[in-house]
Amino acid sequence: MATDDSGFRDGRSQDGELRIGTAQGPYDIDALTTPAEELGNSHLDLGSVLVPVVEGGQVTVEMSAAHQPEAVYLVTPHGRINVSAFAAPKSPGLWREVVRELAESLRDEGASVVVEDGHWGREVVATVPGGVHRFLGVDGPRWMIRCVASGPDDRADELGRLARAVLAESVVRRGSEPFPPRDPLPVVLPPVLAEQVAAAQQQMAEQEVSGHQGAGPQGAGQPGESAASAPEASPAAQTPDAQSDADAEQLPRSSGSAMQRFRRDRRG
Repeated sequence: MATDDSGFRDGRSQDGELRIGTAQGPYDIDALTTPAEELGNSHLDLGSVLVPVVEGGQVTVEMSAAHQPEAVYLVTPHGRINVSAFAAPKSPGLWREVVRELAESLRDEGASVVVEDGHWGREVVATVPGGVHRFLGVDGPRWMIRCVASGPDDRADELGRLARAVLAESVVRRGSEPFPPRDPLPVVLPPVLAEQVAAAQQQMAEQEVSGHQGAGPQGAGQPGESAASAPEASPAAQTPDAQSDADAEQLPRSSGSAMQRFRRDRRG
């Protein structure tokens, strides 16, 4: 198994093949020998990143003001996990920079922050009222992948283990298009999931109109978010479930200003 100074391990076996299922990721899709159809059966393809499907989990999509997918969350019994890919310079070390900035920003927001040594290197753990946020990151070839796990205090250990397992089987599709360092790589929803998100947004809009007309609160969930069930071994989702929005509402929210600062600061 090859390893570089950034902590990125390409999961290559002694025979030189790089396969999904070895828990040696995150993987670069250009180096994988796993057939594409096998990835389609085990992973949720989000364009720039392919995330392993979590048994019993829900998929929640956060949309931007322009109605574009901004983040996709795996909602599990232990908490919520987001995996995102970013452009990075050819030289490693971006995650180390991000750790310093992120820890400082979270402390400025009032969180209790510690930096721990994890499987791939440094992990940022921020404790806030109501829960814990754990940030993991790995530098790869011209990309950086980040995993954010958010959940209640009493599930922090279980959620941390699950987040590492998800990250270890995630796949980055960097592509050849140039992006400034730190730019998020585009999120593209699978057609079935995109249709469900559109239907859920339409339902939420209708409920909002109904509420303004005197029908009362409708429990439409968090504005900008749509949820759908994710089956055990296929990214094809079932009918959107309003209860999953309610479950997600119980989780601590990700730190908005810290995330925005990360996206704004585009040092090469």
